[in-house]
Amino acid sequence: MAVENFDEKINILEKKVKEAVSRALDLVRLDEIRVKYLGRKGELNDLIKELPGIPEELKAHNGRRLNSVRNDLENLINKKSVELKDKFVEEKLKKEGIDVTMPGRSVSLGHLHPLTKVERRIEDIFQSMGFSVVFGSEIESEYYNFDALNISKDHPAREMQDTFWIKNPKSEIQNPKQHLLLRTHTSPMQARYMEKNNPPLRIIVPGRVYRHEATDASHEIQFHQIEGLMVGEDISLANLKAIFEEFFKRFFNKKKVEIRFRPGYFPFVEPGIEVDIKLETGSKWLEVAGAGMVHPKVFKAAGYIPGKQQGFAFGVGLDRLSMIYYGISDIRLFYSSDFRFLKQF
Repeated sequence: MAVENFDEKINILEKKVKEAVSRALDLVRLDEIRVKYLGRKGELNDLIKELPGIPEELKAHNGRRLNSVRNDLENLINKKSVELKDKFVEEKLKKEGIDVTMPGRSVSLGHLHPLTKVERRIEDIFQSMGFSVVFGSEIESEYYNFDALNISKDHPAREMQDTFWIKNPKSEIQNPKQHLLLRTHTSPMQARYMEKNNPPLRIIVPGRVYRHEATDASHEIQFHQIEGLMVGEDISLANLKAIFEEFFKRFFNKKKVEIRFRPGYFPFVEPGIEVDIKLETGSKWLEVAGAGMVHPKVFKAAGYIPGKQQGFAFGVGLDRLSMIYYGISDIRLFYSSDFRFLKQF
C-alpha cells in the first residue's frame, strides 16, 4: 500500500468527522458521531488495523499520524459537546426565565390537626377558670391505672379485652407498680398529682388513651380524654355543674347550655354521674362526660387524711366533643390521615 493512499484515507476520515461534528445539533447526534468514527468498532480503529499491512518503514509515521488525528478529533468533539450543553441551558433559561422583579410566592404551611385545635381550645377555657394543665405518661403501671383508683382486682376493665398490657421480660412480678400497660384513661394522674400536691388544687389532664376493643363509627382503640380534678374543703357537685355550664357555653359559643346529671358508676367516684348537655331547645340530649365526687379510698391511696377534704373528678371525651363541634359522624376519620378530610379544618 502506498503511503499516499493511506494518508488519503486518514485525510478523508478527518474531513468526514469535522463535517459531521459541525452539522451536529444535539448531544445525541454528537455521541453517535463519536461512536461511529472513534469508538472501538469505529472507522479510525479500522485504519489502525491496516497498519500491519503497510511497509515497515512507514508504520511509525502513520501510527503517529493516526494518534494525532484521534486526539484532534476527540478535542473537537469535546469542544462541540460543551457548546451544545451551553446552548441547551441558554435556550432552557429563555423558555423558563424568571422575572426577579415579581413578588415571591408565599410558602405553603401545614396546619394543626382538628383534635389538637380542640384540645388547645379546651385548655384555654379551663386555664381561664384557674385550672392548671398537667400531662402524664401513656405507659402506666397497673397500680396507678387501677389500684390507686379503687378498681378492684376482679373488675372487668382489667381483662385483656379492655387493656393493652405490656410484656415484661421478668416472668413473675409481684409489685403492681411494675406491671405496665397502655393507660386506659387519664385518671391515673389524679393519684399521681395528689401524691405530690396538697389541696386546694384544680387541674385538667389531656392525653391519649387506649382500649382493646372493636372499632366502629363511635369507638377506636385509641382516643383522647380530658381528665379534670378539683379538691378543697367545700367542693360539691354544685361547683362541678357551674364549671361545666361555663365551659360548655364558651366551648360551643352559646349563651346557654342545658346540663343534666344522671346516676352513673365509676369506681373512683362516689356518687358517680353521667353528664348530658342540650345545645338547642328541642334538640336531643348528648352524653359528654362521666364525673362524680372523688372516692374516699382514692384520697386515702394518695396519702390524704380521710374527711379533711372533698372534691370532684370528671372525664370528657375530646374526640366526642370534636365530633359534636365539627359535625363529624365517624371518629375513625380523625386517625385516617386523609388530607381531603384534614384540610377542611
